[in-house]
Amino acid sequence: EGSLTDGEFQIMKGHVRHGSDIIRGYPWLNDCLDVVLHHHEKFDGTGYMAGLKGMEIPINARIFAVADVFDALTSVRPYKGALSYDETMDIMKKGRGSHFDPDIIDRLFMIGEDLYREICEADEGRLRKILRENIRPLFNDDQIL
Repeated sequence: EGSLTDGEFQIMKGHVRHGSDIIRGYPWLNDCLDVVLHHHEKFDGTGYMAGLKGMEIPINARIFAVADVFDALTSVRPYKGALSYDETMDIMKKGRGSHFDPDIIDRLFMIGEDLYREICEADEGRLRKILRENIRPLFNDDQIL
């Protein structure tokens, strides 16, 4: 466990470019391109790839940035253990207005705990149902694997 080295961090940042290259090959995923390109931008402009700030960052990327960090904090990673919900929310709150769009953080605090508990308590069948109910409307039947 521990922080990534500078070299490891540079390699990790490459996933944005690799992901955008993949997305561009599938026209039906064009709506995802903003998320892939800008989910590591920070609300205060200190993020990467383009150094966007505040409302310059597409809304879907601002939402995904919150979800991505929440997932990273609550998940076991090779370099760290999983944090509890409360520890995660404390960190998210500290990033309000700097790392994250404050409005999105406020909304996370409104719905986060109930949604987190529901997902944590769901079995695989329930998780699949939640995913199908929320994802299927976004795609044509021939696009779903």
